[in-house]
Amino acid sequence: MASDLQYLTNLDNTLLSFGAKVLVVIFLLVLVSIFVDTLKNNLLKKAKTKKQTSNIKLMSQLFRYVLYLFIILFATLSSSGALADFGIFLGLLSAAIGFALQKPMTGIAAWIMVVSKRPFDIGDRITVGDVKGDVVDINLTHVHIMEVGGLLGDEENSGRVVMVPNWLLFEKNIINYTSNNDFVLHSVIVNVTYESDLDKAMEIADLSARKFLAGLISTSPASPHIRVDFQPSGIDVQVKYFCPSRQLHEYSSKITKEIFDRIRVADDVEIAYPHTEVVFRKKKE
Repeated sequence: MASDLQYLTNLDNTLLSFGAKVLVVIFLLVLVSIFVDTLKNNLLKKAKTKKQTSNIKLMSQLFRYVLYLFIILFATLSSSGALADFGIFLGLLSAAIGFALQKPMTGIAAWIMVVSKRPFDIGDRITVGDVKGDVVDINLTHVHIMEVGGLLGDEENSGRVVMVPNWLLFEKNIINYTSNNDFVLHSVIVNVTYESDLDKAMEIADLSARKFLAGLISTSPASPHIRVDFQPSGIDVQVKYFCPSRQLHEYSSKITKEIFDRIRVADDVEIAYPHTEVVFRKKKE
């Protein structure tokens, strides 16, 4: 009877000790979370550029995860009481987790790669595989991308957020449109007839682009330029220009309308389009 009572007493003490340690760990995790969030918010208020904002968000995540890891390791070591036994347990646990969670572990490695190598930052417009859009968040498991195009297939924001698993970053091509600056090359093409004045058509395309890009030419990598190509039913007049990556469709729409309006009032330039001409020949008598 005394031995049973002693056993129950020891069990109660063990459970109380374990419960106390769990509460301490939870308290420390909450305290770390509040501390990191407060520090991040204060730093974000002082950030002046997109790069600084992205750095603060990524570094705060890294700081949070490192502190979490230290707390968990400390709690485990203090409970085990033996460093050697804990090392063996940790090795077996790591092997089991590595086998069962290959893709999530690869995702964590990809997150470390993103944090250290910085192939893109929050706010950059990127393409990962078939997903194109603006990076809005980077966490331990996913990259959150505000989709561009989507069902519409153009350069407008679709309003959908695509969560790309980090492990895909090692398997898909990553294209960063705004790594160096916010400008990307775009173009508008108009097909004119062979009877048109080609020089006049090139001038119309050039003036139409410069009308809306006047304020950007001094900051963009290059001024608008014209290229022409032969086509079966006419000549393609293509005006190429650099414009902000998030306003591609806006600028192309304005330039297209301007080119159309200018060609309508021009007597020596006509837009080519597929059509059939029927010619009647008078039969000789």
